[in-house]
This record gives sequence, C-alpha cells and structure tokens, in this order.
Amino acid sequence: MGDGLNEAMISLYEGYEEIGMTERIEHLIDTLRLVPLFSELSEKVLAHLASVAQEKTYDKDQHILHQEQAGDNFFIIESGSVKVTRLAEDGREAVLAFLGEGDFFGELAILDGETRSANIITLSTCKIQTINRGEFIDLLEHHPSVATALLMELASRLRKTDMHLEYLTLSDAEGKIASILISLAEENGTYKMGDVTLGQMPMQQDIANMAGTTRETVSRMMKKLEEKNWLIRDGQKIIIRQYSKFKEMYQIKF
Repeated sequence: MGDGLNEAMISLYEGYEEIGMTERIEHLIDTLRLVPLFSELSEKVLAHLASVAQEKTYDKDQHILHQEQAGDNFFIIESGSVKVTRLAEDGREAVLAFLGEGDFFGELAILDGETRSANIITLSTCKIQTINRGEFIDLLEHHPSVATALLMELASRLRKTDMHLEYLTLSDAEGKIASILISLAEENGTYKMGDVTLGQMPMQQDIANMAGTTRETVSRMMKKLEEKNWLIRDGQKIIIRQYSKFKEMYQIKF
C-alpha cells in the first residue's frame, strides 16, 4: 500500500509540474508576441522559442553584460528597464540608450562573433529571457520576417546614435537635455491632449552621462524648462507640455 501511495503522489506531482510548465510556456508566448521582432511568427514557432528560452531575474543596479565580455545569448526584457553604457578610457560612463519591456539586446555579438560592445545595467528589478546563439541564428535563417525586423531595428538604433552624437556636438546644455527628453518621450511616453507624460524617468546622473554633462547642469536645465512652461513635475513623473511644439523647438533636424 505504501508503494502504491508513493507512486500516486509522484504521478500527481508530475501532473502539477506539467501544468506549471504549460502555463509558463503559454505566458511566455504572450510575452514574445509583444516583441516587435517576433510579431509575425506563428504560434508553433513562438511555442518553440518559449520552450528553449531561459529566464533570469536581476536586481536593480546589477550588470547583465559587461563591455568586451564574450557571449552567445540573445536577451529579451520581459519586465523592468536597463541602460546601455560604455566606459571611456578615463573611467567615465557614457549612457548610450535606455531599454524597457519588449526591447532586446545582445544581438551584435551573436551576429559577428565579437565581444560585447557595451555594458547592460539594470535600472530596476528585471525579468530577462535569453535565447542561445544556435537557436537565434536558426530563427533568422528560417524566418526572414525576423531578419528584416532585426535589420530595421538596428538601422533605427544607428540613426538614433547619429542623432545623439549630433546634439552632443551642436546643442547647448538646454538643447541636449531637451533632446534626451524627446528621445525618452518617443520611446516610452504616454500621449494625452497634446502633452506627453514620462512615467519612469532615469536618474539625473544617468541623463547627465547621456548628455555628456553634470548632474547639477541637468537639474538647472530641467528647472529652466519648467520656468519656460515646457515641463511639469508630478511626483516621479514629468509632463512635457505641447509636445509637438516642444519637439519642433528643440529637436535637431537630421
């Protein structure tokens, strides 16, 4: 009787385990479907990716990738946000971009076999899904829509980098901060009645590192934009008023 009971318990446990795995895959399929890169993939392909993806959770201010590190994984942000940085020879940090839910990183090292081109550091607790190089290359080879979407995203990031370098060299401090706010608004802003709300603002030091200036300068320029009635602070949120006019005023034509 004892053996029969043990076998029943094992069978029940395996059943619960199978249900849990099915629920995880279904949840992950829904997550992957929201990633623009995978938007045209079939349910079957998404299910396969969900089954091979590995999940990891990172705390705030934790390195996910290190510059010049070898690597062969593709990363998808399921929840949370990160910053993309590079360190100068003198040790100063330059912030290149901020990435959030549905964004991806790690593709360059997979494509060219070189080391990581930047650091990835969490800005909040993050849940990350990873896909190994072999699976990702196979996906590109058999699903042209993913390869096309990847090229479009890489082109978009290159254009943003060019614009970033442009306003770093041509804009004054006010213009630099305004341009970064425009970039954040385009990526994560919520539009309502002509205004844009930024709900998850990076730390001022991170904005300073992105603009190539100091945190004190960022604080002064934000205050200046408030005095000009372009910005409204609402707790942790920032509202850009009359966003179209703000963008026309400060964005460098490229």
